[in-house]
Amino acid sequence: MKLLKRLRRGLAGLARSVPSEQGKALICSRCIYILPTGAGIVFGAILLLMLLGSLNYQNNLGLLFTFLTASIVLVAMHHTWFNLLGIAVYSRGGAPVFCGEHAVFSIDLVNVNKQGRINLTAVRGSAISRPRDIEPSGEATMQLRLATTHRGELRLGRIRLETRYPLGLFRAWCYVMTEAETTVYPHPAEHSPSPPPSPTYRQSANGDRGVGADDFLGLRSYRTGDSPRRLDWKAYGREQGLLVKQFGGDRADHIWLDWNRLSAADTETCLSLLCRQVLDAALAQQTFGLRLPGQEITMGQGDGHKHRCLQALSHFGHG
Repeated sequence: MKLLKRLRRGLAGLARSVPSEQGKALICSRCIYILPTGAGIVFGAILLLMLLGSLNYQNNLGLLFTFLTASIVLVAMHHTWFNLLGIAVYSRGGAPVFCGEHAVFSIDLVNVNKQGRINLTAVRGSAISRPRDIEPSGEATMQLRLATTHRGELRLGRIRLETRYPLGLFRAWCYVMTEAETTVYPHPAEHSPSPPPSPTYRQSANGDRGVGADDFLGLRSYRTGDSPRRLDWKAYGREQGLLVKQFGGDRADHIWLDWNRLSAADTETCLSLLCRQVLDAALAQQTFGLRLPGQEITMGQGDGHKHRCLQALSHFGHG
């Protein structure tokens, strides 16, 4: 088994990858590799013992059974190899995720032949998709869930497509280069200090927060310093966590989320605090802007503005 693992690692280093052109990779014959599995090696040893025993005892029926079984194994080996030949592979990146979550990549397999494909699996590192079958001239989609450990762009890169059909005695595989990628946002802190409203905020002539200040707008996550009078205790009783009621004046706030107003031990901690502030401001439907060293995103609202700010945090310091 150790020798087999070393051989597989050596072949992996020399393996030829299927290039991806315009998001499509077509598996050809020169890119498919095949080796016996552990069960295949044991089965081969049993066949060898059967052959030696039949020759020693001059058992013609034993020889017939041995050669018949060996011929079935050889046919199965060819079926394993042909199970990958001629498959077109497309890859797509999933929705952005926060650091620590799993990024989901979709891999579309298109069978360009009129022969069905059975028990195909995609592998990247420790991530393994569920086995899928493809109908003749059909399509199938499999997903790879990759763990995220740092912010920025996460590329799917090279994946391994493999099969052990039909008997599990051989494993055929090929390497496919993909162009799929997704964005990993910084991990949001559990709590972050509330940013002060912008001094350019215009109050009404009466000095209050404007018309509709008593209108209920919705709920947002609890922040340190929020008044207990605004806590939604019913939601807390339903085990939904600490939520704060928002009223009309909260919607009109214009706030700047400023890097220089935070005191954090390192860059990642500061980005984590800003990420929490962006999410809280978006949930509260506030108008906010983001200031980073060398970059400023003007005031805005909505999901599009939220994702622009999170994108800026994700790529901060990555050029």
